[in-house]
Amino acid sequence: MAAPTPSRTTLPPSPTRRILLVDADAFFVAVARLVDPEGAGKARLLIVGGAPGSRGVVCSASYETRQYGVRSAMPIARALRLCPQATCVPVPRGACGRKSREISAVLHRFAPVVQAASIDEWYLDVSGTEALYHDAPLAEVAHRIRDAVREETGLSVSLGGGTNKLVAKLAVEFAKPKPGTAGNGVFIVPPGGEADFLQQVPLADIPGVGPRLRDRLEALGLRSTPDVLAVGLPTLQRMLGERGGHWLFDRARGIGSSEVIPREQAKSVSHEDTFHHDLNDDDALEVELVRLVTRVASDLRSKGLAARTISVKLKDADFRTRGASRTLEEPVVADRVILATARELLQRLRGARRTPARLLGVALSGLGEGEEAEQLSLFGEESAPALRETARDRALATAIDALRAKFGAGAIVPGRLAMREGEPEAPSASPAAGARPPTPAPGARRSGR
Repeated sequence: MAAPTPSRTTLPPSPTRRILLVDADAFFVAVARLVDPEGAGKARLLIVGGAPGSRGVVCSASYETRQYGVRSAMPIARALRLCPQATCVPVPRGACGRKSREISAVLHRFAPVVQAASIDEWYLDVSGTEALYHDAPLAEVAHRIRDAVREETGLSVSLGGGTNKLVAKLAVEFAKPKPGTAGNGVFIVPPGGEADFLQQVPLADIPGVGPRLRDRLEALGLRSTPDVLAVGLPTLQRMLGERGGHWLFDRARGIGSSEVIPREQAKSVSHEDTFHHDLNDDDALEVELVRLVTRVASDLRSKGLAARTISVKLKDADFRTRGASRTLEEPVVADRVILATARELLQRLRGARRTPARLLGVALSGLGEGEEAEQLSLFGEESAPALRETARDRALATAIDALRAKFGAGAIVPGRLAMREGEPEAPSASPAAGARPPTPAPGARRSGR
């Protein structure tokens, strides 16, 4: 289908933002069916993530399978107890990467600015394109995009739209053509209708309201957006703190970020923290290392990339900066292998010079497309088990990413990062939803990436 070729530099400003979220419907299930039409393609009850009897976890499941209670990140064994007639297949990671790029190529023809939020989600800013689309309503533009993606990639997508990314992300859930719903693939919230729309959204569905915050709000008698609006901002700030109360009050009114930021191919992905107080305790540094690896690995996967080189950076109390790196035989994407490598590097740096640290950083480089992690694992020499990534590692990482995308970055964290006594919970979500990032650990402050 032909599409205009909008340019950010030539389009006139639009008085109202026109933001779309494109979400590939049951992406991993759909790709698995395309890859194996005679097997997975014919299975109505399908689980993607591993083989029966494996120690893998569910990456995704067909809508029909979910009706049995099967959910992402659930052990395969438990999923099969809930739905014993389901067919299980591994994650077709290479094909998923290719299909993600195909969808992205179509979207770039329709919008001047495209931001990949994950391997199967994209934000589009079509503000200022009204003349190109002959003043067509946003819903009509969304249907054109949906038809083009289906025609050119063989995959179905749903689109939610509104004046900001928060509303678009929530709207797409109403668009999805799930069994038993009225979704037709497109759902648009009109300008000015944000607050009314949010009345239909449970608090638990707002990006950044994870299980812990949800339970805390329910204990305070807050279960819906009308409950939040009824108590008012001052009371919310007394309950949740100034920042947390303001954050929730805005979200309950449909206020969020509207900036769609295109991402260029990165040469490296990194995060570092400068501590409020110098750290010399190995356990404390280990906690900070886990935190950094969790963030940097998540960023790597969100860009559809894999990394071969892991680097650790230390800045000592006397401002001396030191670093260590290791290049692996195969590109990796999973937290476990990245953490094992980073831990060895940190131990090497600490062994060479044991002195208090004021900064710790982790960087991933030697980047390539994520599918290489699967393809190259078939070749090369055997590496140490701790540094060899498995299909289970990749499936687990994919499943956790999906849960974090839905419930916020703090929904699932390593045990070492469990909330400490007295540490306030911070509503967190990806920047795409306009929420703030997870709160750094006591003693550390986020310095940048």
